[in-house]
Amino acid sequence: MMRALAFLASLGLGAPAAALDWHEAVTTFTLDNGMDVVVVEDHRAPVVQHMVWYRAGSADEPVGSSGVAHFLEHLLFKATDTMEAGELSATVAANGGTDNAFTSYDYTAYFQRVASDRLELMMTMEADRMRNIRLTEENIATERDVILEERNMRTDNNPRALFREQMDATQFLNHRYGTPIIGWRHEMETLDMEDALSFYQTYYSPNNAILVVTGDVEPEEVRALAERHYGVIPANPDLPERFRTQEPPQTAARRLIYADARVAQPYVQRSYLAPERDSGDQEKAAALYLLAELLGGSTTSYLTEKLQFEKQKAVYTGAFYRGISLDDTTFDVIVVPSEGVSLEDAEAAMDEALARFVSEGVDMEDLDRIKMQLRAVEIYRRDNVDGIGNLYGRALTSGLTVEDIKAWPGIVQAVTADDIIAAAQEVLQIERSVTGWLTRKEVEATQ
Repeated sequence: MMRALAFLASLGLGAPAAALDWHEAVTTFTLDNGMDVVVVEDHRAPVVQHMVWYRAGSADEPVGSSGVAHFLEHLLFKATDTMEAGELSATVAANGGTDNAFTSYDYTAYFQRVASDRLELMMTMEADRMRNIRLTEENIATERDVILEERNMRTDNNPRALFREQMDATQFLNHRYGTPIIGWRHEMETLDMEDALSFYQTYYSPNNAILVVTGDVEPEEVRALAERHYGVIPANPDLPERFRTQEPPQTAARRLIYADARVAQPYVQRSYLAPERDSGDQEKAAALYLLAELLGGSTTSYLTEKLQFEKQKAVYTGAFYRGISLDDTTFDVIVVPSEGVSLEDAEAAMDEALARFVSEGVDMEDLDRIKMQLRAVEIYRRDNVDGIGNLYGRALTSGLTVEDIKAWPGIVQAVTADDIIAAAQEVLQIERSVTGWLTRKEVEATQ
């Protein structure tokens, strides 16, 4: 342990938070058509990651068309006016790189990771599919089958995923975060050409996109290439405001039981409605982030100590806070009971432990240890151009700024024990929660 502490100290992790400088070399600018560009330099290897993030995810879908954001993500790998279906990915692979895309509630992102001298080729292809997608009815039918099979594999055949889906739908009374990213099956089955092109024409424009380039690049080189390839694409003058239906006050605790014969390990999950990280006002989110780490972020956390070791009521405990979100998010606690412990007893033990934590207050040694670990994370995350690109893209499409991202480590380090307890008292309110039991459904034996 002393050797590890000495190593962390050698990285400057023992210094006061205000004296630390973990920030990447970041350059930002905006093209004339409204496209935001972020360049994060890392010249240690001749590799670049090129990402285009759209400020449009599943929570921006029209009512009745759930899954269309993810559906369109699939369709963008089809033909354009200048490329055949699959040509983009084949070209990336032929140049020794990798590519993919992903959809979340608040964004859709496309990326390629290649040698840095292939950056212009990536921009050429990505800019092409921003405006020149060419779909056929055969594409629509084929990819609709693909996403339905994806739902089969990832959700319908996974009781934990189905349980989580029901938890979200129960937690959010009015907000689109209660609708699964992949979509409800009955709505996915009706997605058509008009749905896909409407979403594409509405949201896929440079003034709704963020270009994030990380790795072995020079900012002025990126600027010149971005102006050449993306800067010529017209902005969408009719881009709608990012309007979201908001949650009403949540004043009643909700409960659900999801029973499935495929469940191997029953567990209890509690989800609390919680505030997200807001631009210029991240202190409460930082306290919730540390609260999750203290309660259930590791094998030495509070819930582990109380429920697994002291009372032997659980074989696993965890706490999770999804802070990067455009709108209100959740703070979750999970308890997997030990053999012979009922879900009722596990829930009671969880409630007792949470109340005890708030009553006793934060152990300062635990808080200092976690803060030091998080300082190390801030150092080591710079070794990964993928991680850096995702960090900036997720934050910027969720309403944060580059300044917020840079300020975050210092804000986390400045959080006090009192801040954490105040955040716990505000958020861990049963009236704003959903308690779910995932349990095994007994199947009657046939004669």
